[in-house]
Amino acid sequence: MTTPGVRPLVAGNWKMNGTSASLNELRAIGHGFLGGLDSETEALVCVPATLLARAAEVLSTTPVRPGGQDCHAQANGAHTGDISGEMLKDAGATHVIVGHSERRADHHEDDAAVHAKAEAAWRAGLVAIICIGETRDQRDDGETLSVLSRQIAGSIPTAATPANTIVAYEPVWAIGTGLTPTALDVAKAHAHIRAELAGKLEAESARKMRILYGGSVKPSNAVELLSVANVDGALVGGASLKAADFLGIAEAYLSI
Repeated sequence: MTTPGVRPLVAGNWKMNGTSASLNELRAIGHGFLGGLDSETEALVCVPATLLARAAEVLSTTPVRPGGQDCHAQANGAHTGDISGEMLKDAGATHVIVGHSERRADHHEDDAAVHAKAEAAWRAGLVAIICIGETRDQRDDGETLSVLSRQIAGSIPTAATPANTIVAYEPVWAIGTGLTPTALDVAKAHAHIRAELAGKLEAESARKMRILYGGSVKPSNAVELLSVANVDGALVGGASLKAADFLGIAEAYLSI
């Protein structure tokens, strides 16, 4: 059920996890894709900035690409502790996540900030993975689709194309909780996202934009979730820290 003409992507987000010893898991992920998984899906692992250069080296002979987890809107300057898209690119990244719910919540990033970071990613030659999604309270209040509409309007620049942007839908209440929306819930959200993109972007861009699902994806539910219409891959959190789990999710595409 992957969108016609769109190659799926399974992307890992290690968040604030990983040291040098974790590169062994990354090496195993890379080798796993050498076994033929790359014929079914693309793969990306977004590691902490401290590991990015070494991750790029470990993955350099595999189909798996390294990515960053956030970037500053500016290319350089007096921003202690921040990292620019240009720095990520220099360290070997091909993609960067922007607007993750944990950034929006913990660092109070609004849609305008996410919009600016997406454009900064493009400036550096990176693909922006723009995250959107509702909280539990918003879901319980029946606001899921209106929240998605608002975030798409504010976070995604009109110059977004399938070449420079990926959209990731992450129901915030499902991240790390073990809770997972039903396939019907996911289908409704992704169909709405596709329709909103069609109203914002050029028709071809909206049709071919990859929309990933994220939120407690694991090998046991990957086939069900990745089979849903308009789901063009997964953004995987905790399960991406172990090669066996990440590869197990990617292997879902062998039977879809």
